[in-house]
Amino acid sequence: MTRRRQDTDVCGVTAAIAVIDGKWKTALLWLLESGAHRPAELRRKLPGLTEKVLTEALREMEADGLVHREVYDVLPPKTVYSLTGFGRELSDALAPLADWGHRRLERLTDSGRAVS
Repeated sequence: MTRRRQDTDVCGVTAAIAVIDGKWKTALLWLLESGAHRPAELRRKLPGLTEKVLTEALREMEADGLVHREVYDVLPPKTVYSLTGFGRELSDALAPLADWGHRRLERLTDSGRAVS
């Protein structure tokens, strides 16, 4: 895995977006808000997410301090991912943005009805 270099001379929003960039990371954050999950559970809840992409996203999120990876010494091996305090802070910070996004979707739906 190539370590992503973060330019420290950028605005805070750009730095935050760099951490959640990609198709699956916000969905993974959303799922992990409810508690720890095993990788197979995450894949089942996100149809279309491949094992390779899931592994890459979780590794990047772990490197960025958003998720904690717990490996249990049992057979078969058991791995569980959960949000760190830093990840929970990001999730809380994204909540108003999610609310704005839902309002935008409602406006689009309402304007689509008004046009038809």
